[in-house]
Amino acid sequence: MVDWIEAAGNLLLFALVFGMSATVDINCLKEQLHNRNAILTGIFLQFVVLPFLGFLVVNILDLDSAIGITLLVLTSSPGGSYSNWWCSMFNADLALSVTMTAISTLLSTIFLPVNLLIYARYSYEADVIMALDWTSLFVALSIVIGAIGLGLFCSAKIHSHKFNLMANHLGNWAGIALVIFSATMTNTGGEDTKIWERDWKFYVGTTLPCLLGLIIANLVTSTIRLKKPERVTASVECCYQNVGIATSVALTMFEGDELSEAMGVPFFYGVVEVVILGIYCIGAWKLGWTKAPKNASIWKILTTSYEVIYAEVKELDEIEIKVSDSDDAMEDELSEDGNVLTTYFYMGNKDKDKPKEPSGLVTESTEAILKDDEP
Repeated sequence: MVDWIEAAGNLLLFALVFGMSATVDINCLKEQLHNRNAILTGIFLQFVVLPFLGFLVVNILDLDSAIGITLLVLTSSPGGSYSNWWCSMFNADLALSVTMTAISTLLSTIFLPVNLLIYARYSYEADVIMALDWTSLFVALSIVIGAIGLGLFCSAKIHSHKFNLMANHLGNWAGIALVIFSATMTNTGGEDTKIWERDWKFYVGTTLPCLLGLIIANLVTSTIRLKKPERVTASVECCYQNVGIATSVALTMFEGDELSEAMGVPFFYGVVEVVILGIYCIGAWKLGWTKAPKNASIWKILTTSYEVIYAEVKELDEIEIKVSDSDDAMEDELSEDGNVLTTYFYMGNKDKDKPKEPSGLVTESTEAILKDDEP
């Protein structure tokens, strides 16, 4: 039964990360790889700030090992799952989020065990540290790396804004399913382990890293003057580490009531984020810090991927000149509004070089709104 539960959690984690990664236009990703300030800031927030905040909370509140170890894993893990989901849902810079996730997940193969060993050693006895299941940690990391790689590969090969949109829907639904899954698992133990029957230290300890991390992230990103959607992304990446990894570790390391206690950490952390990040992201949207128009309805911005729309509008605004040794002649194309001229001189693989299939979301009115409301 435990093996089936672990497999189900890993499957949902893979679907979530794959969907978010396949949403990203590959050209936007390439641009973000050169965004050194934002990426280095995100790495600092994820691997220095959050792990240290988790360590402080665990020791100041003297949390039990099941809760404390899971919280240390959570605050030491890269933001490989829900961070992409939040950036997608509230239209922060999703390309930056996926780029940071890919880089931080690779770095976490080194920094996650190092942080966990350091902070666990100064928080708990040696037998607790020996009980850590390193295999489950690296299995979860491998799932995230594989999902990111496959998602980006599909986005580049399928070369379709419509596919990006479909992948975005898949990732969003997988994220919702993983929340429900965690909620179910955290309430399967005895009466004392129910999420509403915990000691006050559990609620305060799980809340503080998220809240303090969000405040510190906004101060840091504003000080170095990142673009506004990038500030939102970096802040989300900071305070929302990889809940999926913490869930996988809890499933393999603990049993019985301890399992229910441990599973409560990623679940309640998610509840805290729904409140804290929800308020923050709505405020950022209304202040014009996201890619979504601030005068759109909340239902519209939650169900529309402006990441896809911006990438498509940018593509439509370009003049394309492509050189070819082909004898096939291609006529110039003029957009309906007469503002964009596209000239094709194809060389080599036509399927690779042709414009991406449109998503169906972009209209002339959409382009005008985005340009007037660009952050």
